[in-house]
Order: sequence, then C-alpha cells, then structure tokens
Amino acid sequence: MNRTLERIALISDVHGNLTALDAVLDDIDARGISRIFNLGDFVGKGPRGREVVDMCRERCEVNILGNWDDFLPDPDREVDDESMQWWLGQLSAGQGDWLRGLPFSHDFVMSGRRVRLFHASATTVHRRVRFDHDEDEFLGMFANTEATGDGPAPTVVGYADTHDAFYEVDLARRTLFNTGSVGNSMGDPTPLYVVMEGVPDAFDEAPFSLQFVRVPYDVEAELLVAKEMEMPEQEAYALELRDGIYRGNLKPGAIPGYHRRKVPRPADQPG
Repeated sequence: MNRTLERIALISDVHGNLTALDAVLDDIDARGISRIFNLGDFVGKGPRGREVVDMCRERCEVNILGNWDDFLPDPDREVDDESMQWWLGQLSAGQGDWLRGLPFSHDFVMSGRRVRLFHASATTVHRRVRFDHDEDEFLGMFANTEATGDGPAPTVVGYADTHDAFYEVDLARRTLFNTGSVGNSMGDPTPLYVVMEGVPDAFDEAPFSLQFVRVPYDVEAELLVAKEMEMPEQEAYALELRDGIYRGNLKPGAIPGYHRRKVPRPADQPG
C-alpha cells in the first residue's frame, strides 16, 4: 500500500483581511504545503474582499461557499444597509456570481477516513453549529442532506463559520473539527488554520493527523488599510482583530455610532 503522507492546508473565514491571508499563505509555503482548501467566507467585515477572492482563486485547489459569500452578492436581496453596500461595492465584476456558484461541500478519502468539508452545517450555510452543540447537532453534521448529496456518510467532518476552533471525537470514532478563522479569529485573535495529514485516496487505515496552526501578523497594518479605504464599522473591526471580541456580542452603545445589524440568516449573527 502507498503510505506516502500528504498535507493539506484548510483555511476559512478570511473576511477581506488580506494582511492575515498573506501571513498564513507565507506560513503554508514555508511548510512546503501545496494543496489549500478554503471553507468559505471570503468577503465582508474586512476591507479587501476583492483581493482576497482573487488570491484564493489563484492559490486554493478547493473553494467552498460561505454564508457571506451567499447572501452579500445575492441579486434578489435588497441591500439597504450602508455597510453591506460598501462591502458589496468592493467586489469586481463577476466575483459575486463566482462566490454564489461555489460548491456547498467537498468530499474525499484520506487514510481510510471519509472526509467531508463544508462551511457551517450539513443543511445550509446559514445554520450555525457552535462548539457547545448537543448530540443531535453533532450527529447531524455527519448526515447526508439535500445540500451535501448522497454517498457514503463521512467519518471526519471539518467546518468553519463560528471563528472558534475545536476538535471532537465520539465513541464511534466520528471526528468533528472546526478550522477557526484566518481573518477574524475570536477569543485568541491570532489567525488560525488547520493542516490535515494522511495518505490521500487510501481506503485502508493509515496515519492521520490534524494540526492547528496560529500565525501572527501585523494587525495595525490591516487596520490602517481599513482606515485609508474609509471602511465602515472600523471600531468594531478593530475590536475583533485586536481583542478577539465578536461585535455581535456588544451591548447597544458600547461603541459610539455602531449599531448592530440584522443579517438574514437563521443563526442570527453572521460568521
């Protein structure tokens, strides 16, 4: 049996933070990793969604749909929020169609494990599953749905959306993990990605690992770009990037002039 190990970098939730993306890509390159899979949310929150989309189209072998990628450029949605209008306006011609046309999930086999990647849940990019989920939510992440399609049920599921990484295994050896966020990490605001290592396309069991990697970067340089571009919600963005505090958790009036927005998703708060 071919037991040559291969590594895949899993990134997600860049959210227009090109400075963080550049730092993470440099780290991936330094490790000699050539395969990069992106679990979605290229745009919104940060100032350079256009550049992030271009970079990920060039560098990532797999790109997956995120909730921001779905609703921000939706031609049937009336954009009546100034911040949303600004982020949408950063996209170049055709990028919105490309984002909304991305696949919902990606399945492959590694080291005898059936791996499935998606952005938020097995049913929709607009349903959030947090680290403190219950058993039904856990099992639901491994289900075949209309969104994922039929086929062998996965034994390893990786997802994003919450900006809060974790790793969990049950007694049936099902593995669920969250990749955290490159551009908008919560808790520890240092950009985070995952290195998956194993034998590709191997249906027999072989060594398999997941490594969580934090990559420091120049936060103030990113915030300066947002200021120079006159991006909206700069104070909230700075709070997230410097302190890892999610703007949606702020009490009304915590940041003068900032008002919480209602984003169209059942989970209430955008990842």
